[in-house]
Amino acid sequence: MSYAAVVAAEGLLVTGVYGTGKSSLVAQIADLLEERGVPYGAIDLDWLAWFDVGGDEAARRDVYLRNVRAVVGNELRAGVRRVVLAGSVRGTAEVDDLEAATGIRLRVVRLEVHLAEIERRLRDDPTTGRAEDARAAARWLKEGIGSDVGDLVISNEGDIVELARRVIDWLGW
Repeated sequence: MSYAAVVAAEGLLVTGVYGTGKSSLVAQIADLLEERGVPYGAIDLDWLAWFDVGGDEAARRDVYLRNVRAVVGNELRAGVRRVVLAGSVRGTAEVDDLEAATGIRLRVVRLEVHLAEIERRLRDDPTTGRAEDARAAARWLKEGIGSDVGDLVISNEGDIVELARRVIDWLGW
């Protein structure tokens, strides 16, 4: 039985290259859903994939998707009705994997931001890994990685509250 059979839930994946503001947008959407009394779960997928298994990408992907399945499943069993995920995906196959792991059809918003702004955002972050994220963002943009994903593509420059409201309105939530 899929988790979707446990409760009728809807899902959103906010994606984009590193530094586009996925986590910030998801946090703001969560705040608005909470204000409206909507049972929600907000998950930054980076945390579910933040481990090292010695370079075995297949094992890493398997554990990551099992983490997603477990966390979302727990939330659904607790009564969550809106699942909001933040994470970079390389293409539609990764969205399909997330839908299979969650048991929920995901609508996808892809954020876009100019590379100069991404570099500024990541440069101001005190963690050392963000320099690598900036290089990865530049590569993804140059190679078009993830550019085929997104039911809605929007620029994340401006007021985050207004952007979150726009996404919630688009979803009909």
